[in-house]
Amino acid sequence: MPRKPRAIVLDSWAIMAYFEDEPAAEKVADIIAEAHEEKTPLFMSVVNAGELWYILARRTSESEANRGIHELRQLGIEFIDADWDLAHEAAGFKAKHKMSFADCFAAALAKGKKAQLVTGDNEFKQVEHDLAINWL
Repeated sequence: MPRKPRAIVLDSWAIMAYFEDEPAAEKVADIIAEAHEEKTPLFMSVVNAGELWYILARRTSESEANRGIHELRQLGIEFIDADWDLAHEAAGFKAKHKMSFADCFAAALAKGKKAQLVTGDNEFKQVEHDLAINWL
């Protein structure tokens, strides 16, 4: 049985799957519920939250995007500000890999928090040797 993660970082891919009721949505819901039961912290970089907001705003409306961010907070997901240490770590991933800068922030946050990253985005295959990934 895999070791229980000390913290979980959610990538915007995972949250979009959850919001849009894609095949991975149930798994994301289970991960969030289990994290609450186990008192495992749930994190998301503000950069990824911003990415999520603009995707929702483009697809629906700004008010729906605001509702989505509110829902994440209600789910107990803590937004982590991008300070220099996080930005520097993300920039290191970006310098070495062909990844979106937002994805680099998710990877950097997971690495910094020694957390498990929850995603289904294949871009992260480039960094799976650097961090623990829960593939959806």
